[in-house]
Amino acid sequence: MTVWRAACICFLALQCSNYAPTIVIEPSTFKWNLPAGFPTPRDFSDNPMTNEKVELGRHLFYDKRLSGNETQACAGCHDQTKAFSDGLTVGVGSTGQAHPRNSMALINMAYTPVLTWANSAQRRMNVQVLVPLFGTTPVELGLAGLEATMLARLKADAKYQSLFALADTQSKDPVTLANVANALEAFQRTMISGNSAYDKYITARDKAALSSSAVRGMNLFFGETADCFHCHAGVTFSSAEDFYSKAEADIQYLNNGIYNVGGAVEPAEHALAGVAVTGNPADNGKFKAPTLRNIELTAPYMHDGSIDTLDNVIEHYKRGGRNVTSGLYQGDGALNSKKNPLVKNFSASFSTQDKTDLIEFLRSLTDTEFVTNTKFSNPWPKGSANNP
Repeated sequence: MTVWRAACICFLALQCSNYAPTIVIEPSTFKWNLPAGFPTPRDFSDNPMTNEKVELGRHLFYDKRLSGNETQACAGCHDQTKAFSDGLTVGVGSTGQAHPRNSMALINMAYTPVLTWANSAQRRMNVQVLVPLFGTTPVELGLAGLEATMLARLKADAKYQSLFALADTQSKDPVTLANVANALEAFQRTMISGNSAYDKYITARDKAALSSSAVRGMNLFFGETADCFHCHAGVTFSSAEDFYSKAEADIQYLNNGIYNVGGAVEPAEHALAGVAVTGNPADNGKFKAPTLRNIELTAPYMHDGSIDTLDNVIEHYKRGGRNVTSGLYQGDGALNSKKNPLVKNFSASFSTQDKTDLIEFLRSLTDTEFVTNTKFSNPWPKGSANNP
């Protein structure tokens, strides 16, 4: 574990009661308004869902006062119109520092049991949120050493005095870091996407929702030739999923053969992603398979944003690994010794029409309601510093 991650977690242990082990309880009275066919998410006894907490979290998510220099909010890297991704190759923090990873889309977070690309220790958003807030390598929101300043900014706002009091009726002074973290977790857990053309088709709400091309692409996706479904499964279309009735969460990290540099398998800045947490060299270059929901809105792709289009993503998998022919990362990912065996060459049985059909299916996972839903949008008044 890197020093900055460890520091953030230790900081939380001292400041926030949510560092205690997660205790799963019966689903609360919170009304999720779930899409058809979606299972009930888990709830947590240390941070049960409430509408008041969600509304507080929505305001905080869009508030630039949660950055040290007051120039960037959580929404700066998670734009609703891009399915809460940012369209950049890698994230860029409030001080202009580039990150080593592509900003992950925030979709169906209530069903996501492990967060970020490769840190298996990050299981809860009310813990993980301290990394962008207080991390220094890289700087994201840049609040290291400024916790009191940030809380003072919030306490000085009459709107927040009301929102925090409603979200935490038990405390005389509810404007705390713990409540900030809990509210951000609650809001992000409501970001549920399940009203795409595919969802309408599969739940029989609209059997005309998919074109014949998309149906062929769906059969390829769930078939053994393209074999996409083994790594992008369930309601999340990813390699991590959890909900209340599951005995335990599904979590898997995979090496997909995107690099193979000088016999080291991965570039140094990518290779240690999983190894840094587990200490196991076999985890070199393993990442969580991200959700494919709203995938046409979240380019560029892969953990480092190194593939620009869905067409090129499919070319990578069709070949069974990407061949970088020149430059710093030169090497044939298809020969990566730690590549998952599911990433195999299927080019001989995959036509140009097949690629068109598969892309058409992936586009059918776009949920236009999700990216326009005002429940997830900026609540600050138009013309304010947080909503210019």
